[in-house]
Amino acid sequence: MREIGLAIIGCGTVGRIRAEFARDYPGIKWLGLCDLREDLGLKLKEDAKADFFTTDFQELVKRPEVDAVIIATDEQAHVAPTLAAVDQGHDLFIEKPLATDARESKMILDAIEAADVDAVVGYTVRFRRRFLAVKEKIKQQQIGDVTTVVTRAFMNRMAPIATIAKVTQNKSMTPMVVSGTHSLDMSFWLMGDKTPVSVYARSHVNVLKDYGTNDATLGIFTMDDGTLFSMNISWALPVEWPGPVYGLQLGIVGTKGVIDIEDTHRDVVLASEVAQGAGYAPDGFTPGAPRHVDFLTTYPPGDMCEGQLWGPMREETNCWYQRLCTGANTPHATAQDGHRNLMLTMAMDMSARENRQIDLPVSADEIMDSLNA
Repeated sequence: MREIGLAIIGCGTVGRIRAEFARDYPGIKWLGLCDLREDLGLKLKEDAKADFFTTDFQELVKRPEVDAVIIATDEQAHVAPTLAAVDQGHDLFIEKPLATDARESKMILDAIEAADVDAVVGYTVRFRRRFLAVKEKIKQQQIGDVTTVVTRAFMNRMAPIATIAKVTQNKSMTPMVVSGTHSLDMSFWLMGDKTPVSVYARSHVNVLKDYGTNDATLGIFTMDDGTLFSMNISWALPVEWPGPVYGLQLGIVGTKGVIDIEDTHRDVVLASEVAQGAGYAPDGFTPGAPRHVDFLTTYPPGDMCEGQLWGPMREETNCWYQRLCTGANTPHATAQDGHRNLMLTMAMDMSARENRQIDLPVSADEIMDSLNA
């Protein structure tokens, strides 16, 4: 087994989770951390028994102990640390998206491919047991060739409010780019070798207008073989909605069968006189309304028990550590997948803004020119 020196840049919620898993993984021989907030980073250094902390990511990625890097900063701060890690030739785990600017995403992908580093992108939903089982059934041709895919995502508005509050430029922080990307990635992963040739979408804005983002986006992709993919998301459900984050429904129709996935988490319901907290609660965020009913197991990373997180993010993180240490093949999204997902979600937003069908592929320059028009 290869032993790994791991650097984690970003010590917030997700960086903390992955650092604590690193502490317990036998193949991680050295752990270094970086965050602009010294108090946050030093607290995680103590809790995770890390070997090193700095507020300078350049200093961290250039340490001789480092073999691999996790980029867990806020969405709009991925570019510089990612490129610094690529420049050092380190293997990478990048929280989605690669970037929030299509041109920067393409620049990152080009750098990764030129350096020939192994880079994956954080799409935790892939590691839910039900989706892994479905992937295998489709791979075995249990439903024949896929012809139609329908995806519906419902989200409590707490997540977009908390996410957008952290950023200064939110023009690209839309339902599709930030959250719909998970169900889009899932659908393309399950469909397999399908190439989209066009997309038409519409968006609606009302209750999230003051936050500078849309309430919902609905669209339809056409593939090169005629397969249709309907992708819909609303992330403006009331704070009181029991699902604190994601609720998905996904239907996949093939020439020999169908797979219908109910992932709304309504099978485990908690109702209590005790108010429930936010499903996604970065520092300083409060739900703003009491919540007394919850659909349990909704939170994408997993659930806490006995002081530990159990669920998809544990599987995803430890699976990546296994990939690093043993060279195992894993179901992680690649950097190419991550860039494709950003381009397609932004193409949906472009179609909705311009009220026309967008022929695919579309260039990063076209997308950003449309966004900034």
